[in-house]
Amino acid sequence: MPTKKNNFEEQLNSLEKIVTNLENGNVPLEDALKEFQEGVKISRELDKKLTSAEETVAKLIDSDGTEHKLDPNNAAAPED
Repeated sequence: MPTKKNNFEEQLNSLEKIVTNLENGNVPLEDALKEFQEGVKISRELDKKLTSAEETVAKLIDSDGTEHKLDPNNAAAPED
């Protein structure tokens, strides 16, 4: 399975297919190992994309363009 997909949804669909194949158990061991490795690789790529998106969402931008990160303990109050 190719891993050069940049689209989050496409990568997630690929990962779901791998999981389904492995759960069904109808995959020869050698192929299952390859699919598992591919799934781990895709999972790590998706995790990086989600972390990046979370960091972007966690920033508040004032009207003057100043960025403030959200306080993780109080979403209503930005960090100074």
